[in-house]
Amino acid sequence: MGRFSRWRWSSPVGSGGFLVSTHELRRRRAAHPHQGRTRAAGSLVLVLAGLLVLASACATPVGVREISSQQAQRNLTTSVLSRGEPSAHSTQVLTRLDLLERFAARPADALAELQAGLAPEGDEDRLFALAELSFLHADQGGPRSYYLAAAVYAYAYIFPEGAGTPPSPFDPRFRLACDLYNRGLAEGMGPGGGPAVDLTPGQLGFAVPFGLLEITADPAAFLWVGYRLEDFMSAANLEVRGLRNRYRSAGLGSPLVAGLAPPEPGASLPPSSQYIPQGRKVAVTAFLRLDGARQGLVRGLVRGTLELYTLDRALTVRVGALTVPLEYETSSTLAATLEGSPVWDFGMLGFLTGGARLAEGMTTQDGLYLNSPYSPGRIPVVLVHGTFSSPARWAELGNELNNDPAIAKQYTIWTFIYNSGNPIVYSAGLLREALSHAVQTLDPEGKDPALRRMVVIGHSQGGLLAKLTAVDSGTRFWDNLSTKPLAELDVSEETRTILSRSLFVTPLPFVKRVIFIATPHGGSKLAGARLARLISKIVKEPLDLVQGVGEVVSRNRDAVALRSLNEIPSSVENMSPSHPFLVKLHAIPVADGVPAHSIIAVQGDGPIEEGDDGVVTYDSAHIEGVASELVVRSDHSVQGNPATIREVRRILLEHLNSPENSRRAP
Repeated sequence: MGRFSRWRWSSPVGSGGFLVSTHELRRRRAAHPHQGRTRAAGSLVLVLAGLLVLASACATPVGVREISSQQAQRNLTTSVLSRGEPSAHSTQVLTRLDLLERFAARPADALAELQAGLAPEGDEDRLFALAELSFLHADQGGPRSYYLAAAVYAYAYIFPEGAGTPPSPFDPRFRLACDLYNRGLAEGMGPGGGPAVDLTPGQLGFAVPFGLLEITADPAAFLWVGYRLEDFMSAANLEVRGLRNRYRSAGLGSPLVAGLAPPEPGASLPPSSQYIPQGRKVAVTAFLRLDGARQGLVRGLVRGTLELYTLDRALTVRVGALTVPLEYETSSTLAATLEGSPVWDFGMLGFLTGGARLAEGMTTQDGLYLNSPYSPGRIPVVLVHGTFSSPARWAELGNELNNDPAIAKQYTIWTFIYNSGNPIVYSAGLLREALSHAVQTLDPEGKDPALRRMVVIGHSQGGLLAKLTAVDSGTRFWDNLSTKPLAELDVSEETRTILSRSLFVTPLPFVKRVIFIATPHGGSKLAGARLARLISKIVKEPLDLVQGVGEVVSRNRDAVALRSLNEIPSSVENMSPSHPFLVKLHAIPVADGVPAHSIIAVQGDGPIEEGDDGVVTYDSAHIEGVASELVVRSDHSVQGNPATIREVRRILLEHLNSPENSRRAP
């Protein structure tokens, strides 16, 4: 130790530390014999004071600590549906009843004890806990019947009977109970392992933890526009891709996506059924209406009726004195319709082959598709695709318009599909014929003025077809082909019909507004003479057109300008800036009283007047006399651009407020 062993560290209270020798310490103790005990006591005080300081630095048994705002929100919103954990409300019930550890170890036993203690009335805390914890037990591998039990408990909580207290809309348990009901119903009636939901008309019985659940389903509820609804899938269990927004109308009921089975033999079909293809999907909501759910839970037998709704049938249901909104998912239904659909392949196939049709079950009357069954009082918005395209390219626009309350209440979406390689006048003739046939079929007595306030929207070549619904061509197109009037030609009635509908155009009386999107009124820079001739050699025209032209040429050689009919022009050739058809169409104005609007795509940041979208120049898309023109910085596929969608919405709202629409029937 050396000489340092003779020194000790002394640190009296109130002074700094200093060194003293061992000899000096002995001298001080001899001079003051009681001082050591006094200092020993002081040291004890110091130790106790130090312990108090240490104790005050540790957490108390009960207290608080600061957490982040994100953690605070997680604590407030944690539930079986958000994080796979019970909410604070259910945990509180388990804790009060000393069931927390039992639920963790033996959840079925804990749930049975919760059920056994359920009071005949009231007891809303326990009822909610039973709903959430039953769902959690099923979600963690318990029997799927606990999903159905969760739905029943949730229904009884939302719609209390007798002396029960309805949940406050400000209570977070209210919305969570709605979701537990919606999800529990879909999960409980599914086989598991996927989104499928097994719905069968008739009477069904389910053994559930509290006893028996009997469900009756009316077979008539499974019929929709003459089709039978089948192949149900839970919309919540489907991930949507390819759409910017996924829309859900919040409410009660399990949102499903349903397929369509063929109509029953001999079934009486409504007129609009011919415009709805079997291959599409339908947004459906399953609502299980329970009779005396609370009393049924006590006695172990609950009875209910399974009701199926579609958007055209109902948006709300009545439960007692309450009007309850139904929950629908339309975006997932649209995405499911387009998943793997042959309509994606039709763009190229339909361009190259004039007579190509979609697969069986995907076709409709005249190529016209109704988004929903015909309902009087709603104005049709007809979407016409462009070259190398199909109605699938309108998905983004359709998703937004169908989920805009101001638009969806007043409008209905129609789409038209055509073989985009065919001559433009031929395709336009089919469009005009399809629209005329639909108006006559759906409203033969002319009682629905909204059906006759139609808006036609066309993208690219589709814009030219849209224009041909609202112009008067006179004999301009025919004069390019013949020196004699059509009535004087020696042709069959079938050929005369084709020529008449294609080459003699007058405004359709029910088309009241047109919108052009990236439309090559002055031609496309890609449709040059060389490319047009090349494409015309590989495009196969429709057989009826080929036969009709052959008939005209062979029987009327003295009356026909043979060089014009020597080769049937493709749509690309029609869109060449110098083609006689396009030159004539460009010069024809849209009919008076039919407002026209232009949405023009221009790429980059350069001068608009010098720009283009990669296919159509600004100068070609710009026409005089339109009610409005909007330039969107985009490539040619601008129909799904948010700016385009906003402009279409603005125009549709303007259409509603126009004088002629203010007088239409509600």
